[in-house]
Amino acid sequence: MSKGVTGKIALITGANSGMGKASTAILADMGYHVVMLCRDETRGRAAYDEITRVGGRMVDLMLCDLGDMGSIRGFVRNFRERFDRLDVLINNAGVITLDRRETADGLELQFGVNHIGHFMLTTSLLDLLERSGSGRIVVYSSGAHKMGKVHFDDINLRRRYSVIRSYGQSKLANLYFARELARRLRERGSSITVNACHPGAVATQMGVDRNTGFGKTVVRMMRPFFQTPEQGCRTAIYLATSEEVANLSGEYFYKCKVARTSRRSRDMEAARRLFDISEAICQRTVVEG
Repeated sequence: MSKGVTGKIALITGANSGMGKASTAILADMGYHVVMLCRDETRGRAAYDEITRVGGRMVDLMLCDLGDMGSIRGFVRNFRERFDRLDVLINNAGVITLDRRETADGLELQFGVNHIGHFMLTTSLLDLLERSGSGRIVVYSSGAHKMGKVHFDDINLRRRYSVIRSYGQSKLANLYFARELARRLRERGSSITVNACHPGAVATQMGVDRNTGFGKTVVRMMRPFFQTPEQGCRTAIYLATSEEVANLSGEYFYKCKVARTSRRSRDMEAARRLFDISEAICQRTVVEG
C-alpha cells in the first residue's frame, strides 16, 4: 500500500529502465503520483505494467522523445492538460553513443538529449514547479563531468567527435545547468530547488545500442562489480524527498552528501554562457518549428 507523502506529483525522465524505473517504484511506494516519461512506447508500457502490478501505486505513462523539441513541446502541452502543478522533476534519461549522431533538430545527440532536451523540458515546467510551493529539480550529472569541457566553438562536435569528449561535455553541461538555474531561481525569490547528483557506477542499459545489441556483453560481465539501479538512485531520491535538503540548491551530491567538483565546473561565467546559448537553441527551434 502507498504510504508517506500522498498527493505529490513526480515526473521522471527515462523511466522505463535502470535508475528511472527504480525511482518510479520507490516514489510510488512513498505515495507520490509518478509520471513516467519514456521515448519508446513498447518498453515504456512493459515497465509500466511491471511497476503497477504492485497495488496502490499511482503511476502514469507519457511518451516524449527528448531528442526532438517538437515532441517535448507536445509533451508539455499534454502534461499541462492533466496536471496543474509538479512537485518533483528528476532528469534521469541519458544516452551514450560511440559514433556521432544527431537529434531530430540537428544537435549532436549526447549534448542534445542529455542537456538540451532536459533544459527545454525543465524550463517549460518551471511555473508548475513553482505552484507546488516546494518544487524540487534533480539533475543527473556524473563524475565524468571532471573530464568534460563545453566546446563553445564547436558545441555540436562536428570537427573532433569522440564519445569521451561528447559525454564529458554533456555531463558538465548538466552540472552547469543545475548551478545556473539555481542561481537564477534564487535571484527571483523562487522556492524551487535544483541540485545535481552523481549516481556512481551503476549496472544499467545506458551505453547499450538497442539496434545492434553492442555493449550487452560488457554490461553483463561488469554487473557484479556495479551498484544496482535501486542503489544508484538513492541520492536522487534523497534530493527529491528529504527534509534535510529542502532549502539547499545549486549543489552536487554523491552518496547523499555534497561532493567536490572539478575546478572548471565552478566557472559560473561559463555556466551563464551555456544557459544563454541553450535558451537561444530552444527559441530558435520554436521559431523554425
